[in-house]
Amino acid sequence: MENIIHVDEKWFYMTKQLEKYYLLPNEDEPLRTCKSKTFITKVMFLAAVTCPRFDESGNELFLGKVGIFPFINKEPARRSSKNRSSGTMETKTINSINKEIYRSYIVEKLLSAIRDKWPRIDVGSPIFIQQDNAKPHMGLDDKYFQSNATKDGFDIRLICQPPNSPDMNVLDLHFFNAIQGLQYQ
Repeated sequence: MENIIHVDEKWFYMTKQLEKYYLLPNEDEPLRTCKSKTFITKVMFLAAVTCPRFDESGNELFLGKVGIFPFINKEPARRSSKNRSSGTMETKTINSINKEIYRSYIVEKLLSAIRDKWPRIDVGSPIFIQQDNAKPHMGLDDKYFQSNATKDGFDIRLICQPPNSPDMNVLDLHFFNAIQGLQYQ
């Protein structure tokens, strides 16, 4: 399991639909930045984790966190408003994730993060990226991925999560719930 990187994506809501505030008598209510509770902004993230590595004396060699990558675009504002002038760079979420977008994030962001963070003593051994069987994910024989996965002496391969086994994805078990809880705090 030390050479398997678990990859999954998850939508995170920027705020809860209902929130309770305990305020002092002279304290103002916090500003809510969405139009209404039916238009809460959400962002999809691609997360990748693996087992941490330790040496014989218990010192940490590799934390196991490969990266979290938001599916966003930066584009200039088309019109001016009271909050910003036209041309100011805005961060927009990518609402529709297809095979091409997923492939570009895996190849450009995840593979570069693996090359930067992976322990150098294991560079020649195979590294497996385990993805679930969602529709926009890449096939195991994707040529663009394979040509980029073997650069710099790395041997990175794709595998799929076994069907009907949600316990094989560590991200779905508790990792995403922990991140969402921290975000609400």
